[in-house]
Amino acid sequence: MFCIISIRLRDTPSFLVYLLQKDTISLLKQKVVRVMISKIDEIKKEVAKVVVGQEKMIDSLLIALMCEGHILIEGVPGLAKTTTVNALSKALGLNFKRVQFTPDLLPSDILGAEIYDPQSNQFKIKKGPIFTNLLLADEINRAPAKVQSALLEVMQEKQVTLGDTTFKLDPPFFVMATQNPVEQEGVYQLPEAQLDRFMLKLIVDYNTKTEELEIARRISSGKFQEISAVLSHDDLEKLKQQIKEVHVDTEVEEYMIELVSATRNPSDYGLEDVKDFIQFGASPRVSIDMFKAVKAMAFMRGKDFVTPVDVAYIAKEIMRHRIVLTYEAEAEGITTDEIIQKVLETVAIP
Repeated sequence: MFCIISIRLRDTPSFLVYLLQKDTISLLKQKVVRVMISKIDEIKKEVAKVVVGQEKMIDSLLIALMCEGHILIEGVPGLAKTTTVNALSKALGLNFKRVQFTPDLLPSDILGAEIYDPQSNQFKIKKGPIFTNLLLADEINRAPAKVQSALLEVMQEKQVTLGDTTFKLDPPFFVMATQNPVEQEGVYQLPEAQLDRFMLKLIVDYNTKTEELEIARRISSGKFQEISAVLSHDDLEKLKQQIKEVHVDTEVEEYMIELVSATRNPSDYGLEDVKDFIQFGASPRVSIDMFKAVKAMAFMRGKDFVTPVDVAYIAKEIMRHRIVLTYEAEAEGITTDEIIQKVLETVAIP
């Protein structure tokens, strides 16, 4: 014999009402999260129409974009850096511009300038390529320091001052800068203080032989699919909000702070063998960016909580350009990646 009980909300105890409402909100939230994760998968599928492999670069670009950061990519020419960010802009329905940095480039070539109009006898504002959503700063280390500083100031403030007028850049504003590690002549290395402005630094390697075969076949045949916009501006804002709500346990938060602290005071963590190789440890921006990036990393993996695995997966990209090595480290060929790996192996995992 079955008995059906009908419960009216007003007759239900307050704690049960709370539980019912909480479950309803949780189910709705889960549905929204699933939709947003599917949107990310759609973005990757669209980019894969023209980019073969390079999943790490695509993931890093999405993380930096969703966390409102910027990314520096180091790699030899021909690794689809320009193609990837162009494809990403199309999949997101955003504006994209590219600037080739050269030694004779001026700040006004990027920011814009006031131009005199003899017909109206007035100065007019000519906006530069910085007024876009996604900006590719190609070979940023080829431009002199004053040009680099002009770009990095805009990256931080998200505004441009031309004459007496200040213009706010339309969100989202995302800079992907590249530099070629091969050529050393005619380049201006980015100072450590400016490198700190970049949320991530990614080192791009060659594709696999199978991927390179597919690339050669596609280009030789000219068979490329059209990229469709699969994410609106509103969807992108919802995505950012969902990422902010990803849970980070207190122990994981403390673990991230311990990793950063270990680069500043290696002796306190038993890292005696690397202390002579570190001149300056990671800056406070590392902690801030790591807290944001690991949430995006976890969300892209379909989770609503962060684990130490997410931290380890992206730690090198966040820290490698923010640790200054000593002369001894450079003389012995020690890299920041090796230092970070040693820190990850030494600091206790919660």
